[in-house]
Amino acid sequence: MTQYTGILLSTAYFAPVRYFSKLAVYPEIYIEQHENFVKQTYRNRTVILGDNGPISLIVPVEKGRQQKIRIKDLRIAYDEEWQRNHWRTIFSAYNSSPFFEYYADDVEMFFRKKHEFLFDFNQQITETILEILEITVSLNLTEDFEQVPENCLNFREQISPKTHLINPDPHFMAEPYTQVFAEKFGFVPDLSILDLLFNEGPSALEILGNSFVRQ
Repeated sequence: MTQYTGILLSTAYFAPVRYFSKLAVYPEIYIEQHENFVKQTYRNRTVILGDNGPISLIVPVEKGRQQKIRIKDLRIAYDEEWQRNHWRTIFSAYNSSPFFEYYADDVEMFFRKKHEFLFDFNQQITETILEILEITVSLNLTEDFEQVPENCLNFREQISPKTHLINPDPHFMAEPYTQVFAEKFGFVPDLSILDLLFNEGPSALEILGNSFVRQ
């Protein structure tokens, strides 16, 4: 690792493996709470692997009068039964995976209770996954936007479904692991942490560490 001791990340909904590989390595973690909401990012979506390929699960948010709204103030919309649909899709994709039964209850609880704010929802998810993975780290919240804490790498926009192909991350190289539909699609890297967790269980932490490239 370089002289950087921390990393600044956006909030994320069941964040991808690359996101958690950084949570597993950096001692100082900062989560951005003052930025304006950015559409089509992991802030309100996750990507899992189903029998027909990658599936994006998107948390709908309320469309306020203001075009710009701070991420910590963004409310989740419940006009549609997205919670039921997300859980059904996750269940269908992973119920045959080796460790699904071990973690299903911990994950399903997020689809039974209605959370008001997306940021708070994501924080609870991330903290739960960190606890499952036995990663001990404090998630610090930013005090203002654009102020990158000292000795921190800014990854607020780098870990994105839109930019990861054109902005490669020199600190990440996905270590292959067993996936349910590997025979059909081969190894699909950097999916939701759920994919790694349900397929590898206790080995997930080691895989996260091995996926981090020290410069």
